[in-house]
Amino acid sequence: MRGFLLLVLTVLLTAACKSPPPVIENVIESIAVKEPEFEIVSITILQAELINTKFEAVLKIDNPNGFPVALSSINYELFGNGLLWAQGTENDIMQIPANSSLETKFNFSMNFINMNRKLLDDVIAMRRVQYLFKGDARISAIIQRAQPFTMNYNCSGLSEVRKKS
Repeated sequence: MRGFLLLVLTVLLTAACKSPPPVIENVIESIAVKEPEFEIVSITILQAELINTKFEAVLKIDNPNGFPVALSSINYELFGNGLLWAQGTENDIMQIPANSSLETKFNFSMNFINMNRKLLDDVIAMRRVQYLFKGDARISAIIQRAQPFTMNYNCSGLSEVRKKS
């Protein structure tokens, strides 16, 4: 009986040694990236002339993610009091750290010849203007396994018009 048990134990050990090692699957999970939020902080007059005025719009971008994201490009349209003020594309804008906000500036010129007189009066009087800032942005997470994506944004509100100090 003892010999039989020794034989069975030897066969089992030999079979166990020849079995392939367990396969460990390399699972790559995709990371969900929350869309950043955009807000116009201010619209500032840089240089006022009779017909053309140069402006600076300060854009605040909030990153709600636990990792940094890059704003690699942005297409935008900026409306003031319902009229198109500026449109364009910016590239390689900034990296926003995890769970934080950064601001960036856009400079543009506006010709008042084709504008509504009320808008010119509001700008001259430095009154608040209703703005609409919309377009699309290319966002990249600064981590592996997160795919870049394009998001649409559309934000509106009231902004001060002030002179650059």
